[in-house]
Amino acid sequence: MAARRQAWQFAAALVFFHGSEYVLAAAFHGRSNVTATSLLISKQYVLAMSFAMLEHLTEAVLFPELKEYWFVSNIGLLMVLIGEIIRKLAVVTAGRAFTHVIRIYHEDQHQLVTHGVYRVYATSWVFWFSHMGGRDPGYAVQSNINCCIYIGVVAILFKTDT
Repeated sequence: MAARRQAWQFAAALVFFHGSEYVLAAAFHGRSNVTATSLLISKQYVLAMSFAMLEHLTEAVLFPELKEYWFVSNIGLLMVLIGEIIRKLAVVTAGRAFTHVIRIYHEDQHQLVTHGVYRVYATSWVFWFSHMGGRDPGYAVQSNINCCIYIGVVAILFKTDT
């Protein structure tokens, strides 16, 4: 039963994250300026989510006792909630200055946002690490030990490379 609960939490977190990103982008930039790319779904992302579900289902069938560690799942869910709150506060604070497009050159209309949650820290990175560990692949929420370790390494390598 715990495995089923974890799978539903994973799916709900995915739907909420992607749906709310799209809605916020449309709210700040106008619906006509928002495309399906605002859902932030790529082939690599779908592959990662597929591996997360495959590991979850495999462990649920072969080693159901691994899915009974509620504290791991609850910590993952807490990370999801904290990450989502930080992320949404950052998006709302930045308003029209926030986009899903990474720019490498300064444009005249760009402005640095330094108020609200951005006063505290580079909010997007705080969110990103919480998000990666807790929800993005859903590994901690589903108690997927192998994927959790893998994504932790990938997250650190990605952050040190940027």
